[in-house]
Amino acid sequence: MKKLTLTLLCALSIISLSAQGYQPSEEVRKSQKEFAEDRFGIFIHWGIYSMFAQGEWYLQNAGLNRDEYAKAADAFYPHRFNAQEWVAAIKASGAKYICITSRHHDSFSMWDTAESEFDIVDATPFKRDVLKELADACEKQDIALHFYYSHADWSRDDYPRGRTGYWVTGRDKEKISWESYYNFMNRQITELLTNYGKIRAIWFDGWWDHDEDPAPFDWQLDEQYALVHSLQPGCLVANNHHQTPFEGEDIQIFERDLPGENSHGLSGQSISRLPLETCQTMNGMWGYKVADQDYKSTRTLVRYLVSAAGKGANLLLNVGPQPNGELPATAVERMKEMGEWLAANGQTVYATEAGDVKPQEWGCTTRKGDRLFVHIFELEQDAIYLPLECKVVEAKEFGTNKPVKFQKVSGGILLECGQVSDSTDYIVELRTK
Repeated sequence: MKKLTLTLLCALSIISLSAQGYQPSEEVRKSQKEFAEDRFGIFIHWGIYSMFAQGEWYLQNAGLNRDEYAKAADAFYPHRFNAQEWVAAIKASGAKYICITSRHHDSFSMWDTAESEFDIVDATPFKRDVLKELADACEKQDIALHFYYSHADWSRDDYPRGRTGYWVTGRDKEKISWESYYNFMNRQITELLTNYGKIRAIWFDGWWDHDEDPAPFDWQLDEQYALVHSLQPGCLVANNHHQTPFEGEDIQIFERDLPGENSHGLSGQSISRLPLETCQTMNGMWGYKVADQDYKSTRTLVRYLVSAAGKGANLLLNVGPQPNGELPATAVERMKEMGEWLAANGQTVYATEAGDVKPQEWGCTTRKGDRLFVHIFELEQDAIYLPLECKVVEAKEFGTNKPVKFQKVSGGILLECGQVSDSTDYIVELRTK
């Protein structure tokens, strides 16, 4: 423990000078490229809140006493958890990475942290470090691993109170100390980036808890971001703050909306030149909720993934595991079906960039080199106009190579699709110059 603290203090003293004028390292740029090529990841929201089966915000939404809530840990025994099976199911979905909640707003840590007894090894009868088991399984099955980490905290005494967790009781206001809490977070981040192998990204959440403070709240992100980069030079920094990216961040996140859309009121920020990711739920909740069985159809999920790629973004699709450690059967079924679609059509999504034609009512486009993929979801007419500056030399159905007629018209082409079959995604491949 003394060695870890000394390492952290030395790192912070060094990086305080380097946090100004952030320039991503070669290692970060390599990770950014790999991340952008992946296009699809699975989000895992899991903690003792699954015991209540009311979602991950249950502590705050129900206005519980934090000590009474914490008693759920004593019964948390996810005996059906199998990291290898989880990763295998996620890999079968076609996803290339996993992002799991290491510590959510309720303060419960899902690893064997030395910074708190409120963790899965010390506070539960399970006594197993699920992050370590998941990290080992990801390494074995070649899946990149990201850790979600909450800045906000509804249980700790030292956390400065924000606009959420207001009704949570049992905390001692006399013990509020930003310095104590900030150092606690950095020691935990040091553990996560020291003891769990290669972590490709740290996904922060909770900055918004102080976005209504009378005076701007200083999260001291520069130093914290520099700490992440010093511990693992290739680790990407992401922050779900619903703002245009801050200096030191390597990914831009959009919540429940594709870049440029804002139907949920969380993603109105301008779009940066960083790699983009939109996180979305498979049903309605992030954490497990027993009453929420309103899962999106496979067609809807595939089209959302393709639409994200059409905007040059990744899709981070959420699954909320059950308290027994199993992934819900419906979620596994959806992932399997998405994997089957990607096995046949993945090259129109993976390692692509946003296509030449912006998303339209009928669908979107993605590009890979001289190949432009036209993804058609719905088509009310027999032909669509594609405004293109490039020259099209060939058009064919992706997968069958059946020729598709097109006409050169002013400013682009008219693609004569005919009657599009009732499919998830009818794809036309254009060869361009």
